Formats: sequence, structure tokens, C-alpha cells
Amino acid sequence: MVNGSGARRIVFSGGGTAGHIHPALAVAEVLREKDPSLEIVFIGGSRTLEKTLMDFHGARFFPLPIEGLKGRGIKSVRSLAKLPFAFARSFRLLHRLKPSLSIGMGGYSSGPVMLLSSWLKIPTLIMEQNSIPGFTNRMLIPRVDKAVVSFSSTLSAFKGKGVFIGNPVRKEFYDLSSKQEGGKLTILLIGGSQGSRFLNNGMIETLPRLKRHQQDLIFFHQSGEQDLNRVREAYASHGIQNVMIKPFFFDMPALMEKADLVICRAGATTIAELIAAGKPALLIPFAGAADNHQLHNAKELEKVKGAEIITEEAFTPDLFADTIDRFLANRARLTVMSQNLSSLKRTGIAEEIADLCFALMDKRKRRM
Repeated sequence: MVNGSGARRIVFSGGGTAGHIHPALAVAEVLREKDPSLEIVFIGGSRTLEKTLMDFHGARFFPLPIEGLKGRGIKSVRSLAKLPFAFARSFRLLHRLKPSLSIGMGGYSSGPVMLLSSWLKIPTLIMEQNSIPGFTNRMLIPRVDKAVVSFSSTLSAFKGKGVFIGNPVRKEFYDLSSKQEGGKLTILLIGGSQGSRFLNNGMIETLPRLKRHQQDLIFFHQSGEQDLNRVREAYASHGIQNVMIKPFFFDMPALMEKADLVICRAGATTIAELIAAGKPALLIPFAGAADNHQLHNAKELEKVKGAEIITEEAFTPDLFADTIDRFLANRARLTVMSQNLSSLKRTGIAEEIADLCFALMDKRKRRM
């Protein structure tokens, strides 16, 4: 479908976390490079983070009045009550935008857009970042034309529609300069786009044990909005000054370049970014992830000795501090871990997905 200006248009939908949004941005960048006349539009949830991220990247964005359907009580009733409004707005947007292709990134806000796109005979593609498909993408399998998966083991879930390409990350992650050994150990601690109460609490409890090394450490800590003041007060109370604490870091490639060690969860997009950047990590998988998929993601890096894992069950402040101490005492080990990650690195993922997008649009054009 071609819009009134004569240019083709692609709609991305989905979100809820940066893990859904950043792969979309990576593919959108390549699509624009291959066809500068192409128009890219994003449809997502109404959370402040999504709009802020889109504004930061200069993307055209339309929010939907929608919330995740998981939950109980009042939250569940409220989510269901909003669903008809989300479908109505999605229909109006699709009718107005007339996209040539609709791409779902997973997350609750992609559901209405992708279902309606299928009904309107718009070519459809979904992207699944995790080894275990999420609820929305599982629901969409019968309705979509193709699905890009990040793990070959996921292909069977998509009933012949899956294409194993990988999880795209922005080009900046591939172009980082290598860190030189020596100097202070720079630690980047990120708990996902909304922060992690578990990681924040773990670091707060561990700070007294790290205080003796404060002259040898630099921290960049992404806390999320809710814990921001509490985390800042904890570092200040222990006199730790070599720290930058923000609710969200927008320029993650620049911070990864500075970091010697990344301490984080093990979401699929985070894992893909670590591999592309070649950054050794201490992974603390989210125990509540569906089918424990974060632990499975983390083990892919542990297998090649590019990361260490501490599970939530095994976590103690002493173990956390001892692990950081070992990295501080043996910086050469971090270099080896970085080199080990190269065995997992794949380039050209976003380019392959972009080629698939053009093939789907061209196939539709030939049928018209």
C-alpha cells in the first residue's frame, strides 16, 4: 500500500520496555538507509518512557490507551475496559496511515495493531526476541505472514512462519572502541528500562562491603524512577562519589564503551547488546521471567565464558561483593571474557530483517 505522498510506509507496534523498542529502532535505521523515501511510524503504549525514547530518537510516535492484560482485580478490569478504545484508535491509525507493512515487536500494544493489520490484508511480520515466545506473539502466530526469531530453537513455535535471523541491535554497539586494562574499574549497572528493585536493593546492601575499594571503582547506575532517590542516598551515605545515577540512560552505547563490567538482568535485547559490544557481564536473571527464559539467555553467555551468573536465589551481598572483588583483582580476565563473546557475535542482522521487510512489501505489490 502506498500513501498519498507516493512513498511506502511501515508501521512498527509494540513496546512496554526498551527491550521491545530498541530492536525496532535498529531495523528502522537500516530500512531508511536502504530506501530514504520510506516513512517509518511507531505505535506503542502510553507510558512516559516510550514517548521519551521516541522523542530522543526523533521518531514519529502514536500512543495507544492500553495496558497489559496480566494482573488481577481492579487492574485487570481496567485493562479490559481500555481494550475497545485501543482497537478503535488502532483502526483509525491504520486507515489513515495506510502502511505497506505492519511489524509487531511483542508487548501488549502490538496486539490490536497486528490483529487489525491482518484483517485489513496489510502484510505482517512479528519479531520475537526471547527463546520462549511472549503471550502476544503466541496469540498472533495464526494471523501473521512471517516471524523473525532470535534463537533457532524458537522456530518450532511459529509453525513454518519463523525465520531465524537474530535480535537486531543498533550499529553503535558494534563500533565501540576496546577498553584498555588499568585505571579504575568502571561498572555499569542496569536493571532494564524501568530499573530493578532487586538489583537496586542488592547494590544498596553491598555498598558497605565495596566502600574500601571506592577509590578503584566508578559506577554508572540506572535505577529507574521509583528507586532513584533511595539509591542516590545510599551511595552518598557511604561517601561514594565516583558514581552517576539516573533513572534511565538514553545513550547506552556510550556508557557500554566506558564500562569494564556490566551488571544487569538477562533480557534478550540486553544479551544481544552485550554480545555486539563485546562487554563482559555479571548477569542476575529475573526469576519471575516467563518460563525462566532470562536464565536460559544468560547461560548462552556463560557457556562461552563471556559472563558470570548469580541467580536471585543464590544472591547475597557477600557473594556479590566477592565477585566484584575478583574482577577488580584480575582485570585481565575481563579482557579474555570480552574476547570469548566474539564467538557469538553476528553482524548484518538488521540488514537481513530489512531485506525480509522489502520482500514482503514487494510480494504484496505483485499481487495487486
